[in-house]
Amino acid sequence: MTKYETVIGLEIHAQLKTESKMFCSCDNYSVDAKPNENTCQVCLGMPGTLPVPNKRAIEWTYLLGLALGGKIAAKFNFERKNYFYPDLPKAYQITSSTTPPVIGGVVEVENEGTLRKVRINHIHLEEDAGKLVHPRTGDYSLVDLNRAGTPLLEIVTEPDMRSPREASVFMQDLRSILKYLGISDANMEQGNLRCDANISIRKFGEEKLGTKVEIKNMNSFKMIERALEYEIKRQTECLLENKNIVQETRGWDDAKGKTLAQRSKEEANDYRYFPEPDIPPIEPYLGRAIDLDEIKTWLPELPKVKRLRFEAEYDLPSQSAATLTSDLNLARYFEQTLAEIPEITENDEIKKQKARKVANWIIGELLAKLNNANIGIDDCLIDHKDLAKLLEKTESGEISGKIAKEILAEMFETGKSTDEIIKIKGLSQISDANKVEEIIKSVIAENDGPVQDYKQGKEKAFGFLIGQVMAKTQGQANPQVVNRILKEHLNKE
Repeated sequence: MTKYETVIGLEIHAQLKTESKMFCSCDNYSVDAKPNENTCQVCLGMPGTLPVPNKRAIEWTYLLGLALGGKIAAKFNFERKNYFYPDLPKAYQITSSTTPPVIGGVVEVENEGTLRKVRINHIHLEEDAGKLVHPRTGDYSLVDLNRAGTPLLEIVTEPDMRSPREASVFMQDLRSILKYLGISDANMEQGNLRCDANISIRKFGEEKLGTKVEIKNMNSFKMIERALEYEIKRQTECLLENKNIVQETRGWDDAKGKTLAQRSKEEANDYRYFPEPDIPPIEPYLGRAIDLDEIKTWLPELPKVKRLRFEAEYDLPSQSAATLTSDLNLARYFEQTLAEIPEITENDEIKKQKARKVANWIIGELLAKLNNANIGIDDCLIDHKDLAKLLEKTESGEISGKIAKEILAEMFETGKSTDEIIKIKGLSQISDANKVEEIIKSVIAENDGPVQDYKQGKEKAFGFLIGQVMAKTQGQANPQVVNRILKEHLNKE
């Protein structure tokens, strides 16, 4: 067991999905845009331009603060953070980091049975910089300013996390909250959710923090864990060898599986912050432009509350409830499917049984197909009404579980309804006792050896005969009906 304790704090940047940018009316959605297409004089930092704050971005900042239990500051100022970089045309970034709009808050993280409250230091609002593009050939870089001016939330945690896995779970929980609130696409791979980690190690029992190192360039939850695990190993080896750990910024190189030194850590005074002279202070409690009471009404049922409700109302296992509520649209799909199944409200126990069945099909069958296709529930071709009908037909015995899975696969690929596929492929289950009995009689007549084996106590022979019946019906015979009638005939002969 190591004698060192890991201490981790995160700085998360989440792009808000407002229609326009933070300080101008340019389109904030540039995924399919040509380079520098969504820009104007403000984005390009032209002399004499005036920034106009995006009201919706400010409201969404407060919405996240309320969701996390933070304190809304009576006043905050936008300020200029001065530094030079090619993707920052003004040579300063408009931010609110020194007088943030939200102070405090907490996210409860559950990891391997341990619950930890990760405190939020503050949340501030700022504009994003542009993007540098580095062609594979040539000794130059290109600048794309479509992203410049995008509203960006920075969520800064306290150094409360103690393992790479805990940091990854925190990020997943925060992403769920952002998506539930509907304020960010929160996709790490697309860059609209980014994370820097501050990590240090110290001996167990010590209160003083060790030398902090910042890690950048982590664009997936897996990368967060890998980068932090590597850095823990690197820093531990430094201490064991009596080497100094340097406070610096390091980048994660995923191909090499290691962090690499980039630059020494800047201090706040390096940026020469001063108030943005063209934007007055924002004072939400005065109620002039921002209505906090109205914003409170926008708060939805958040992931943790929804998970606990799913466990209580539907009697779902904790892991199943957590999976379903990890994505708002998946949770909605589950409840919409359940609502289409008749009689679920007439009896509480029936409701719970059917809820568990729906959950099992979504988690066990549908999610596997979504993951293999690398798509989300939003892009699924199976309408929730059709899934409900498929499960109804399985429950009633019209189709078998095996056939239901075949139909689900066809629905997933084509988007056709349950009834269409059953009709086209003739997949209705044979439950008519007279039809099944005729088939069983022919199977018994054709398989005297296995029949005699069964009568001598060889149970495997019964399974063989069941298989012959199912083969004759191409798997469409109702297994319960086949089992009952076959036993009746075998036992009376």
